[in-house]
Amino acid sequence: MERPSLEFNLPDTHEEGKLYVVDSLNNLNKLNICPDESQRSLDEEESTGGTGERMAGSNTRNQCLFFVTFILTLIISLALVSFVIFLILQTRNEVDQISSRLLSEKKNIEELKKINNIILKHLNQSGIKE
Repeated sequence: MERPSLEFNLPDTHEEGKLYVVDSLNNLNKLNICPDESQRSLDEEESTGGTGERMAGSNTRNQCLFFVTFILTLIISLALVSFVIFLILQTRNEVDQISSRLLSEKKNIEELKKINNIILKHLNQSGIKE
């Protein structure tokens, strides 16, 4: 790994010189700390002029997008589950109504059978036959 030369050409103002020295020390620190594999990412970052804030911003944006998508998925799932529960309850109510109607019709049919039997007995006793 080649070491960059540590030439300090300090600008005229004192503040700019401090910034240049701090930036140079940061670059040197990155070179000493980072392994060779991550050196490529540093080189790409330097070539694009980024300071890592773009990557951090992109990462934060990706996390935010993930959480928003996750929340929307949860809300849609909750809505679908609520709708299915509503349909189940509605179907149960309809089935209960139909079964109560069937029971009532069954009672009516049994009453009609009793009345029919009474009429047939009365007709048989009176001597009128078909």
